[in-house]
Amino acid sequence: QVHLVESGGGSVQAGGSLRLSCAASGYTDTTNCMGWFRQAPGKEREGVAAIYTSSRHTYYADSVKGRFTISQDNAKNTVYLQMNSLKPEDTAMYYCAAENSGACVDKFIKGQYTYWGQGTRVTVST
Repeated sequence: QVHLVESGGGSVQAGGSLRLSCAASGYTDTTNCMGWFRQAPGKEREGVAAIYTSSRHTYYADSVKGRFTISQDNAKNTVYLQMNSLKPEDTAMYYCAAENSGACVDKFIKGQYTYWGQGTRVTVST
Protein backbone atom coordinates (compact mmCIF):
# COMPACT_ATOMS: atom_id res chain seq x y z
CA GLN A 1 0.00 0.00 0.00
CA VAL A 2 1.20 3.50 -0.85
CA HIS A 3 -0.20 6.54 0.95
CA LEU A 4 -0.14 9.88 -0.86
CA VAL A 5 -0.76 13.35 0.54
CA GLU A 6 -0.93 16.41 -1.70
CA SER A 7 -0.36 20.01 -0.67
CA GLY A 8 0.32 23.39 -2.23
CA GLY A 9 -2.95 24.15 -3.89
CA GLY A 10 -4.58 27.55 -3.66
CA SER A 11 -5.88 30.53 -5.56
CA VAL A 12 -3.76 32.50 -7.98
CA GLN A 13 -4.28 35.01 -10.76
CA ALA A 14 -3.75 34.07 -14.38
CA GLY A 15 -0.08 34.12 -15.25
CA GLY A 16 0.94 33.19 -11.73
CA SER A 17 2.66 30.09 -10.40
CA LEU A 18 2.05 27.37 -7.83
CA ARG A 19 4.04 24.36 -6.74
CA LEU A 20 2.19 21.24 -5.69
CA SER A 21 3.80 18.61 -3.49
CA CYS A 22 2.95 14.95 -3.05
CA ALA A 23 4.44 13.13 -0.07
CA ALA A 24 4.48 9.35 -0.42
CA SER A 25 4.73 6.78 2.35
CA GLY A 26 4.30 3.04 2.69
CA TYR A 27 5.67 0.54 0.15
CA THR A 28 7.19 3.21 -2.06
CA ASP A 29 10.06 0.92 -3.18
CA THR A 30 7.64 -0.83 -5.52
CA THR A 31 6.48 2.38 -7.16
CA ASN A 32 7.50 2.57 -10.81
CA CYS A 33 6.00 5.93 -11.68
CA MET A 34 4.19 8.89 -10.16
CA GLY A 35 1.72 11.16 -11.81
CA TRP A 36 -0.39 14.26 -11.42
CA PHE A 37 -3.96 14.28 -12.64
CA ARG A 38 -6.68 16.89 -12.50
CA GLN A 39 -10.44 17.07 -12.66
CA ALA A 40 -12.33 20.25 -13.36
CA PRO A 41 -16.01 20.62 -12.45
CA GLY A 42 -18.16 18.80 -14.96
CA LYS A 43 -15.19 17.29 -16.76
CA GLU A 44 -13.46 13.95 -16.76
CA ARG A 45 -10.21 13.44 -14.93
CA GLU A 46 -7.17 13.93 -17.13
CA GLY A 47 -3.50 13.21 -16.79
CA VAL A 48 -1.24 16.24 -16.40
CA ALA A 49 2.29 14.90 -15.93
CA ALA A 50 4.06 11.68 -15.01
CA ILE A 51 7.56 10.68 -14.00
CA TYR A 52 9.35 7.34 -13.94
CA THR A 53 10.87 7.08 -10.47
CA SER A 54 14.04 5.28 -11.61
CA SER A 55 14.93 6.98 -14.89
CA ARG A 56 13.18 10.28 -14.09
CA HIS A 57 11.84 10.25 -17.62
CA THR A 58 8.84 12.56 -17.77
CA TYR A 59 5.64 12.71 -19.76
CA TYR A 60 3.28 15.67 -20.13
CA ALA A 61 -0.16 16.37 -21.48
CA ASP A 62 -0.04 18.69 -24.48
CA SER A 63 -2.08 21.30 -22.61
CA VAL A 64 0.66 21.85 -20.01
CA LYS A 65 3.88 21.30 -21.97
CA GLY A 66 6.28 24.17 -21.48
CA ARG A 67 4.36 25.46 -18.46
CA PHE A 68 4.37 22.61 -15.93
CA THR A 69 7.32 20.61 -14.65
CA ILE A 70 7.18 17.39 -12.68
CA SER A 71 10.12 16.42 -10.49
CA GLN A 72 10.95 14.21 -7.56
CA ASP A 73 13.07 14.22 -4.43
CA ASN A 74 13.82 10.61 -3.57
CA ALA A 75 15.28 11.48 -0.19
CA LYS A 76 11.97 13.02 0.82
CA ASN A 77 9.76 10.55 -1.10
CA THR A 78 8.11 13.60 -2.59
CA VAL A 79 6.99 14.48 -6.10
CA TYR A 80 6.43 18.06 -7.18
CA LEU A 81 4.45 19.79 -9.88
CA GLN A 82 5.72 23.27 -10.66
CA MET A 83 2.98 25.14 -12.49
CA ASN A 84 3.87 28.38 -14.27
CA SER A 85 1.92 30.70 -16.55
CA LEU A 86 -1.30 29.41 -15.06
CA LYS A 87 -4.51 29.87 -17.00
CA PRO A 88 -8.14 29.88 -15.82
CA GLU A 89 -8.60 26.55 -17.62
CA ASP A 90 -6.05 25.02 -15.24
CA THR A 91 -8.60 25.40 -12.45
CA ALA A 92 -9.29 21.92 -11.06
CA MET A 93 -8.77 19.50 -8.24
CA TYR A 94 -5.28 18.09 -8.65
CA TYR A 95 -4.51 14.54 -7.60
CA CYS A 96 -1.24 12.73 -7.09
CA ALA A 97 -1.12 9.06 -8.02
CA ALA A 98 1.35 6.18 -8.00
CA GLU A 99 1.67 3.10 -10.19
CA ASN A 100 3.66 -0.10 -9.62
CA SER A 101 3.39 -1.65 -13.07
CA GLY A 102 5.58 -0.73 -16.04
CA ALA A 103 2.65 0.61 -18.05
CA CYS A 104 3.17 4.15 -16.82
CA VAL A 105 2.21 6.05 -19.95
CA ASP A 106 -0.65 3.77 -20.94
CA LYS A 107 -2.18 3.92 -17.47
CA PHE A 108 -1.46 7.66 -17.28
CA ILE A 109 -3.48 8.26 -20.45
CA LYS A 110 -6.30 6.10 -19.11
CA GLY A 111 -6.12 7.59 -15.60
CA GLN A 112 -5.70 4.13 -14.09
CA TYR A 113 -2.89 4.49 -11.61
CA THR A 114 -3.25 2.26 -8.57
CA TYR A 115 -2.82 4.61 -5.60
CA TRP A 116 -4.38 8.04 -5.23
CA GLY A 117 -4.20 10.98 -2.87
CA GLN A 118 -7.16 13.04 -1.71
CA GLY A 119 -6.40 15.98 -3.95
CA THR A 120 -5.59 19.66 -3.62
CA ARG A 121 -7.62 22.42 -5.22
CA VAL A 122 -6.17 24.93 -7.66
CA THR A 123 -8.15 27.99 -8.69
CA VAL A 124 -6.89 30.39 -11.35
CA SER A 125 -8.75 33.66 -11.74
CA THR A 126 -8.66 36.18 -14.56
